[in-house]
Amino acid sequence: MVSTAPLARSCGQANIQSMPNDSGPEGIPAATIIIFRKAADGGPPEILMTVRSRNMAFAGGMAVFPGGRVDPADFELAERTSGSMPIDECAHQIAAIRETLEETGLALGLSGDITSDTAAAARVMLEQSGALAPVLDAFGWSLDFDQIVPFARWFPKNENISRVYDTRFYLADLGTGAVKIEVDQSENTRLFWTSAQGALEMAERGEIKLIFPTRRNLERLALFSSFEEARSQAEAIPVKTIIPKIDDSSGKPMLTILEDAGYPVTSELLETVARG
Repeated sequence: MVSTAPLARSCGQANIQSMPNDSGPEGIPAATIIIFRKAADGGPPEILMTVRSRNMAFAGGMAVFPGGRVDPADFELAERTSGSMPIDECAHQIAAIRETLEETGLALGLSGDITSDTAAAARVMLEQSGALAPVLDAFGWSLDFDQIVPFARWFPKNENISRVYDTRFYLADLGTGAVKIEVDQSENTRLFWTSAQGALEMAERGEIKLIFPTRRNLERLALFSSFEEARSQAEAIPVKTIIPKIDDSSGKPMLTILEDAGYPVTSELLETVARG
């Protein structure tokens, strides 16, 4: 993929929303990028999804967006590139960039001499090193946080579940043209492009399975006819930590989320909820 990114900017110069750390006991920090591309037929934008290996402890066999946990090396790199952005937020953005390259082969959030060949070589090096900093140094690339947009933060904490992720979601635009993507065949078994509505319809037909946060995010993404619309809403609505709660007031337990976070559907019958 050839990058058209502007000059790299440090974490401190990136435009982010407020993401308060007010969610109580800490979960496992994680980050993901929802990658847009324009549909070849001029229809709704497509997004990239991956199906996780059934052997994975979290969301095994589920269709999700590329991403994963924030590693110590992400925090170390954030400390080197920090400015006014909190180190914690910077590390999450770095993790989202690293996981995208590792899981899909796409070099997003990066600037420099980036081609399909260099991206493939960088991916191999990343798999060997496990950290993004050596890759940046080896290829002369820079972080470019202007390419990704804060979108959401989900923390479905539950005292009965030991593995709970506190995940920050970002948006990025791949633009047009065919690009090479390749599944890593370790954590994931499939990569595919689809519209948000198309993914929801695939789930209704039983072709893919969706956990509660992914379904709610797809419903929100289905509102947009372009990446620009999605970015506009993301920048207009401050990111709040979404902690789903059970509501028994209607007689049937419902799993609910915030009403003012940009989501068109804010509740689901608890008995129908798929969990990781």
